[in-house]
Amino acid sequence: MIAELIGGILSGSLALLADAGHMVTDAMAIALALLALWIGDRVEDASRTYGFRRAEVLAALINALSLWIIVAWIFFEAYHRFRGIEETHIDGPLMLVIGTLGLIVNIAAAWILHRNSEHSLNVEGAFWHVMGDLMGSVGVVISGIVIITTDWVLIDPILSVLIGVLILWSSWGLAKKVFVVLLEGVPKHIDVERLCGELEDLPGVTLVHDVHVWTIASGYESMTAHVLVDPELSKEDTDSLLRQIRDIARDDHQIHHLTVQIEQTLSGCTENHLVSYLLARARQSF
Repeated sequence: MIAELIGGILSGSLALLADAGHMVTDAMAIALALLALWIGDRVEDASRTYGFRRAEVLAALINALSLWIIVAWIFFEAYHRFRGIEETHIDGPLMLVIGTLGLIVNIAAAWILHRNSEHSLNVEGAFWHVMGDLMGSVGVVISGIVIITTDWVLIDPILSVLIGVLILWSSWGLAKKVFVVLLEGVPKHIDVERLCGELEDLPGVTLVHDVHVWTIASGYESMTAHVLVDPELSKEDTDSLLRQIRDIARDDHQIHHLTVQIEQTLSGCTENHLVSYLLARARQSF
């Protein structure tokens, strides 16, 4: 980061300065990711029944927003470069050397983070920061080669804008995942209609309703549901049914935090959320 910052100033390269500025947010992103992991491990208490597991989601959101701020700065600087391009002088060889060193460092960092990025929004946020840097370093290297061989300095702001677009594209996927979690949407890997259908296929189950499935943090999915059962079921049969419901939720749908309310009558039950899966199943039968 320090080398790219100094090199960007000395060489006059916007791409190098953009990459250095992005590396500043990288350092913050990784520090924030580590802090969120540490906070998330703290135990629950009476005032925070889920503990601090959502800290990683907030860290991922901050990382995504910081990426967009960096992109806005890159676009702003590139605009001014385009307007005064005839006065621009860029030291191509210096730019190429520092860009190559940055590329090597970013490849190593991306490889380290990628191993766990699929299992944590928090780590994924840090990973996409580093990937943005990696793409920036590639742009710096290409820009340096072009300037050395052709003296075409316009390539510098052009590649800076391209880097910004790639960072926006990569960070948008992360932002969408964060928004789904914060809005308590259904996790992508869970088919609620299929889940409810499997529960209703269990002997003794009449209706599943008031179903809510959401993500607390990466790999920590929760579900609540009301299950209407045959009033003739004995206590032993009801206990066995609960175990089957837990097994289906945990083993087939990766839901590990489950709350089920067993009902023998709808009397007094005012909730009727999510019964649309019944219509879907009916359509499939025709």
